[in-house]
Amino acid sequence: MVSAAQAKLVQSSWEKVVPIADTAADLFYGKLFELDPSLRPLFPDDMKDQKSKLMKLLGFAVKGLDDLEELIPSVKKLGMRHAKYYKVTIPMYDTVGAALLDTLEKGLGDSWDEEHKEAWAAVYGVLSKIMIEAGEEPVEVGEHKQDS
Repeated sequence: MVSAAQAKLVQSSWEKVVPIADTAADLFYGKLFELDPSLRPLFPDDMKDQKSKLMKLLGFAVKGLDDLEELIPSVKKLGMRHAKYYKVTIPMYDTVGAALLDTLEKGLGDSWDEEHKEAWAAVYGVLSKIMIEAGEEPVEVGEHKQDS
């Protein structure tokens, strides 16, 4: 689980990412496609909207750390969509996690340290586990509507 101290560390470091959101998104997707070029076709040619969605989603998740129980339903829905519509597999989550940590290390520069890395890894680990488990759940009859 994520400790309160880890959540606060993630939130305070995220505040430093927000002003460099465009750069952070570029770093993230650059690293993601470097680590696994087979992921590139899952995304649109024009990545502008995708990058914006990523940063908004991360911001939502980081803010949601104040009340993880309230955040979980949204994270579950995200996991189900990623499994059903994008066929995201468990190894892909590992690649995304590696790209995220690399992005944060580069983006935060001197303020990035082992404590930050452990906190972000803990948060990502918990949230990705929720997404993975939700993606493995059978879909109920009538749950065929695609959320966006």
